[in-house]
Amino acid sequence: MMRPLLPLFLAGVALSACATTATPERPASPVPPPTAWRTPPPNPQGALAADWWTLLGDAQLNALVDKALARNADIALATARVDEARALSRAAHSALLPTVDAVAGLQGSRQLDAFGRSYESTAEQVGLRVAYEVDLWGRVRDLDAAGRASLQASAAARDSVRLAVAATVARAYVGLLSLDAQLAVAKQTIAAREAGLHVITRREGAGYSTKLERDQAQAELAGVRRQVPALELAIARLEASISALTGDPPGPVARGGDLAGLLKTPIPVEAPASLLARRPDIAQAQDSLIAADASLAASRAQLLPQLRLSVSADRVFTDALPNPVALWNVGAGLAQPLFNGGRLKAQVQASQARKAQAAASYRGVVLNAFAETETALRAVDALQRQEREIAAQRAAIAEAARRAKDRYRAGYASYLEQIDAERGLLAADQAVIQAREGRAVAAIDLARALGGGWTPTP
Repeated sequence: MMRPLLPLFLAGVALSACATTATPERPASPVPPPTAWRTPPPNPQGALAADWWTLLGDAQLNALVDKALARNADIALATARVDEARALSRAAHSALLPTVDAVAGLQGSRQLDAFGRSYESTAEQVGLRVAYEVDLWGRVRDLDAAGRASLQASAAARDSVRLAVAATVARAYVGLLSLDAQLAVAKQTIAAREAGLHVITRREGAGYSTKLERDQAQAELAGVRRQVPALELAIARLEASISALTGDPPGPVARGGDLAGLLKTPIPVEAPASLLARRPDIAQAQDSLIAADASLAASRAQLLPQLRLSVSADRVFTDALPNPVALWNVGAGLAQPLFNGGRLKAQVQASQARKAQAAASYRGVVLNAFAETETALRAVDALQRQEREIAAQRAAIAEAARRAKDRYRAGYASYLEQIDAERGLLAADQAVIQAREGRAVAAIDLARALGGGWTPTP
């Protein structure tokens, strides 16, 4: 039984070896990259590390991001989709190989012989069936290429989710430190206003202040106090969001340093042309276009003849014969689609439309990548300069507030002048905090726009 099968196996192996799928070239950028960024990047220039969030210099943030990358639900979902795409890719690749099936059968019958006498017989049959499609026009290889490209696109999509989760955790943590700083300023201001109210109350008793000034002091104190519940609520909401990102139930989030200590090292920036190989969403768009192109080629090949080879070998055991009987069959079939109601041509048109969609998406992703990076660079530069100006303004306002307080206590100014100065100081403190938060968030956005140190995974 094996002799007829041996040439088939050898031919199948040879055909399978010849039917290897070449690795397609990456599609060129649909738009030329700029020669340089409009906003000069901060030093140092170079490649961004994959653990870019460590540049913010907060050990607790590092732990939160690591936990989120290991336990986040969106990342788990994206990873499962990669596993699905990998299985589908293996299924597409299997079409390049012959299929081999084992068969077995048992048959019993009762018949009449030439003399009209009945007799019973049984027959047992075992065998193998081998089938193979000769890939004349590359249809099977194109389907294999489409499956592999879809797998790569799925892996890049997973990496995009990982980058988004890391950036979201970092932004939320920076926001949490900002709220902590705002709450600390509010409590410090409350303490100062309480002390001021105590002074005014004593001055009123001595006849140096009026009830109006005491009412104004109480109103200012209440105005700052009302900020505390709102800030505490915002902190609780951010802590719940971070817990959800890290796969934990809602609860307090540990802090490391403070907002002022973040980001002592600038985000490194490469040349614009390097961005095309550094962003996972660009790689996903490229692989999706490759998959669409291969699927289109496979759809066109369906209009052409298909050649199939088949071999079967069986051994039959029957009580009607003294020895087993060996049977074999070799066949080849050529099928040319003639009429299918336009189904195959419609499939080609649908594949063409999907390729056009993938090409348009690729162009949009590349344009958006350059725009995001340029905007992030501009934001980093602008917010750094703004932070310096706000710090200088805050120093001047603090000096003015000190002088207003001294003038009021010396009796040279009204309490309204001191209130105005204290309001300005509170606003300046909040502006400093917001500027620091904005600078850190801009750096996070820049790291995400640069691809977060992404490199293709095999």
